[in-house]
Parts: sequence; structure tokens; C-alpha cells
Amino acid sequence: MVPINLLAELGIIAVVLMATRFAGLGRKLATTTLILFALAAFSPLGNLLLYPLESRFPAWDPSRGTPDGIIVLGGSVDTDLSAAHHTPVVSHAADRFFAPAELARRYPNARIVFTGGSANLVSPGAREADYSVPILENIGISRERLIVERDSRNTYENAIFTKRLVAPKPGERWLLVTSAFHMPRSMGIFRKAGFDVEAYPVDWRMGGRDDLFSFTNVGSDGLGRTDTAVREWIGLVANRLVGRTSELLPGPAKD
Repeated sequence: MVPINLLAELGIIAVVLMATRFAGLGRKLATTTLILFALAAFSPLGNLLLYPLESRFPAWDPSRGTPDGIIVLGGSVDTDLSAAHHTPVVSHAADRFFAPAELARRYPNARIVFTGGSANLVSPGAREADYSVPILENIGISRERLIVERDSRNTYENAIFTKRLVAPKPGERWLLVTSAFHMPRSMGIFRKAGFDVEAYPVDWRMGGRDDLFSFTNVGSDGLGRTDTAVREWIGLVANRLVGRTSELLPGPAKD
């Protein structure tokens, strides 16, 4: 249902229809698909969908105290390419590695957890943790400090398996590091799992409110933002429907 897939499917249907007695309908569908493609690629649509997600949680406030642990969600490493080339391949969201490295130096007593297995439900194969841990080590986090969870396939399992692994004690403060657009869904899932974490958003895809109505002249950039936002909104709705979150758009906890 993400835009790039949906538009391709609509385009194929339009071409097929134009070869039948429904050619008129096919032409209308082709025109509609082209308009939707232009909106997704060049208009502010992606920014308008991303902004409520990325602005939902503010930057973490270090004045509130020292964290006991730092949880890093996977999602940066392409496991298939990493396995093919026998070396970690970071496809996007590299900030998810940079942030914990900086936090580890600032808080030398905090535990560091990386959680990420394989999102491939058919053939699990390579686990993201296996390629992410060497990256974290290379940027300054010693292996002895790392707690690794390598079986999770999605954010829900990230929360369940990580909680089981670290057994957080009452009063402990844990930071959750993930992309800003992914933070509302992640926080909602961790809360529902009974793991009280604090948001540490990274990897922003837009500058802020000033970008809300900005057009782009690079179609792939606009499509990328639109795809990312739509996928995340679908995830929010799906997790709310199956009861993995208590809110459609989780936000900061009310003190």
C-alpha cells in the first residue's frame, strides 16, 4: 500500500484496461495515476505526512538525569547486501549508530542494547545484529558493554524481547534510540509492553515546520519521504487495531 508500489500497480492496471473494451476507464486511471505520482514525488505531501511524526517527541533533555541504559533499534543495515558482501552495509538511518556511540562516551556506566534480527518472515537468514555489533564496536563501544538481541523481526518483538533480556528495574531510566518518524510507534509499543523508556529521536528526514510546504525538484526524494510517512502511518493504524499500542499517535508522557 505504500505509494510507489500502489502507483506502479495502478499504472499496470491502466495499461491492461486500455487494451480492452474498458479503454476509457484505463485512460482515466492512467491520468489519475500520473497526477498522484506527481503529488507524491514533487509536492509537499511527504513533508505534511512526516511532520506530525517527527515533531511528536522533542529532543531528549539530559538535565533530567543519567540514563541506566540505552536501547538502539535496528533498521539501518541491509542484511541481504551485508551477507552477499560479507561486510556490514548501512543503507540508511546511520544516525542510529552515531547517537549511541556519543551517549556511550557521555555515560560510561550505561548499558547499551542493540535489538534487531531479521524482518524476512520467509527466510530469516542473516540477522541485523550480527552486522550492527561490529559497527558499534568500530565507533567506540566495547563489546563487553553491548547486550545483543538478535531474534526480533519487528518493533513489537524489539520491545518484548529486549524487556525480557534486560529485566528493567523500577526507577531505572532507559533511552530509546530510533528514527524520529518511527518514534511514536516505537514508544507506543514499548509502553504497551510495560517497558518505560524515554525517547531519543535521531535521523530526521525534514528540517521542521519551515519545510511543511516545500516542493522538491528531485522526484526520488519526495517519493522517499512520502513512502516513509505512509508506511509509518499504516504501521500506527495496524498496531492500534491489534492492540499493540494504546493510542493511534503516541506522544510524550504527561508528568
